[in-house]
Amino acid sequence: MATRLPAQDLERARRFYSEQLGLEPVDERPGGLLYRCGGVEFVLFLSAGASPGTFTQMSWQVDDIEAVVSELKQRGVVFEEFELRGVYGGGRTRDGIAEVQGNYPSKGARGERGAWFRDSEGNMLAIGQPVV
Repeated sequence: MATRLPAQDLERARRFYSEQLGLEPVDERPGGLLYRCGGVEFVLFLSAGASPGTFTQMSWQVDDIEAVVSELKQRGVVFEEFELRGVYGGGRTRDGIAEVQGNYPSKGARGERGAWFRDSEGNMLAIGQPVV
């Protein structure tokens, strides 16, 4: 099973994932690109519809969120800056990174540090680092 993300312009999406995230498809078919990253698969598929980009659609867990955010910013990724509410425990992002209290207890962590960005198609993506 793979996460599926819509793309109104598949070539624009391919460029974003290549140039900004350093990812190349491992397979492609008419209307779709398959990627493998961190032991999981995800698909970009050609769609007439667009993502609302109002919630996290896919995320990656990292060991050093500051290093990853810095590298991605150098590649041109723009991180969201916003106020956290509800289940995220309050606070706001600082330099693109938020402290999320009490999130993801299944990871054995007391919280998580997270950062969110949109791809070229408006899909909301995230990176997170568990806080133990």
